[in-house]
Amino acid sequence: MEKVIAIGALGALAHEGRLDVFRLLVRAGPEGMAAGEIARSTGAVLSTLSANLAVLTRAGLIGSRRDGRSIIYTADYDQMRDLLGFLMEDCCGGKPEICAPLAELASRPCTAEGRTC
Repeated sequence: MEKVIAIGALGALAHEGRLDVFRLLVRAGPEGMAAGEIARSTGAVLSTLSANLAVLTRAGLIGSRRDGRSIIYTADYDQMRDLLGFLMEDCCGGKPEICAPLAELASRPCTAEGRTC
């Protein structure tokens, strides 16, 4: 991942509302969620949610697809993995025990429906 892309993604996540939306979509899995469902779950006003979804989309962290009259939003797991990989790329300095807890955490099943993230 290029540094500029990582900065854009981290900037998009550096907002309470956007971070809440992103984490919700990560938990939702590949099925994703409609905007109205996201708004109800997060308590966000639709206009604010729309702006937050646009920022996350431009950062490449989420995607969308049309399903009838609804737009379903999903986390982009590949981009999330790339960002996490970028952050951990130089981790440890030859001491894998430093990063071991992170690898262990990443291998745990998600709390939502027992899915592995």
